[in-house]
Amino acid sequence: ETETSRRELPAKAIRRAPHAVKTPRLQETAIPPGSAVLPEKSQNPQPADRKSGAEDGTAENQAKKQHRSRSRMHNINLNPDEQLDDLQNGFRLVQSKKGFRFGIDAVLLADYADIRAGEHVIDLGCGNGIIPVLLAAHTDAAFITGLEIQEASAALARKSIQYNELEHRVRIVTGDIKEAAQTFGAASFDVVTSNPPYMIGQHGLTNAEDSIRIARHEICCTLDDLAAAAAKLLKSRGRFYMVHRPFRLAEIIRTLSRHHLEPKRMRLVHPYADREPNLVLIEASRGGRSGMRVDPPLVVYTSPGVYTDEVLRIYRR
Repeated sequence: ETETSRRELPAKAIRRAPHAVKTPRLQETAIPPGSAVLPEKSQNPQPADRKSGAEDGTAENQAKKQHRSRSRMHNINLNPDEQLDDLQNGFRLVQSKKGFRFGIDAVLLADYADIRAGEHVIDLGCGNGIIPVLLAAHTDAAFITGLEIQEASAALARKSIQYNELEHRVRIVTGDIKEAAQTFGAASFDVVTSNPPYMIGQHGLTNAEDSIRIARHEICCTLDDLAAAAAKLLKSRGRFYMVHRPFRLAEIIRTLSRHHLEPKRMRLVHPYADREPNLVLIEASRGGRSGMRVDPPLVVYTSPGVYTDEVLRIYRR
């Protein structure tokens, strides 16, 4: 697996979730093991004349955030095989210690999706809820739905929604992408997003953990299933955003077009400036006219472990 191929980020809490049973103190980790590494604070140096935390209120704000974090722990019950990961932006995500964990592809997709104020969004195959949480964090979408076939992953996503106090803007539904139109109704969303399984057949590494295998390989849902569902769920001129692998790009464009999802915008993601791209971000329009814009390439690393300025901006959006 390449450095940008795995899955990881969040939202803005407004009201407090109902008080739940008090739980023992649980470990929080700043960087989820096995996930794309979050940027170090030193990669974003502040100007020399920046005021100290005591002067500009940063220390006080930090203390308030820590207090809110401790109080939110009472809103959820974590199992022994779950942990609460710090996203380093005021939000946290509940993840399995052994199951599939989000990576940078989810972060880039959430940034690439152009969500407008008041729109209704659905994320197909939402996993542990990283994209719905992130979209709620930095967009003015009216409401965001996450659809996930694996109940264990959906349960993790619901815990993250509750912890971040997003119940008024985000819901997680357990269900099959192939039945999404029957579940939600045709033409019921302005935007569909998806970070689907990339691999078919024997492509990529197989994994004995079912949740990881389903997330990486087309076992429960094919590319054609995804495009068909997105086309049915979208309103006319609604937008579909997806991240995938470039080696399937020709197939992706043919499949989208067959379901009247016209590719409108594309961006290739390179791990380093001198390496081949290993991710592609795509925007398609339901019933749109022919014509696609190719955006400038996105480079993830300047050197091993050091993100480019653009990737740092995306993480800290």
